[in-house]
Amino acid sequence: MIEITKTLETDNNEVVEIISKYINLSVTPFGQATRTVVRVDKRSLMYGGNGIVYLLQMFDQNELVNNRIGAYMVFLKKGDQAGFHTHGTRNEQELYIVMHGEGEYSDKAGENGQIRKQKIKKGSITSVQDEGFHSVINTSNEPLIIFVITTNEQKSKKNYEN
Repeated sequence: MIEITKTLETDNNEVVEIISKYINLSVTPFGQATRTVVRVDKRSLMYGGNGIVYLLQMFDQNELVNNRIGAYMVFLKKGDQAGFHTHGTRNEQELYIVMHGEGEYSDKAGENGQIRKQKIKKGSITSVQDEGFHSVINTSNEPLIIFVITTNEQKSKKNYEN
């Protein structure tokens, strides 16, 4: 068991090292010291996609208000893909902000909806919610690095009027 743990830690450290060559992996949460990645999740065949997708979690669970995820999603190799999935069943909205690389983003309204495809590159932002499904694939030989923000629907609306 110790061998497996060391191998996983080595893999995670290598991923963080590779991505650090392309973007700064620091975060400064309010009232806390600047830090880096808190956890690396490795997902093989994510949502029925291809290859391996890494999630570099920048925040601990329950650290963000109304958010489930604040993480970098990393597709190291050309062809690595997160397959179609929805966030509507969890009442979430998900934003993708491309930080590095190029890929193809696909979405559709409902499980059997018509698929729309668009090329994404540094600076591209996408959003999905409700009955929407989405997928993304790395189409280049560079890592595709996307910052992901997944927000939960608010339980109660606050009144911000004066």
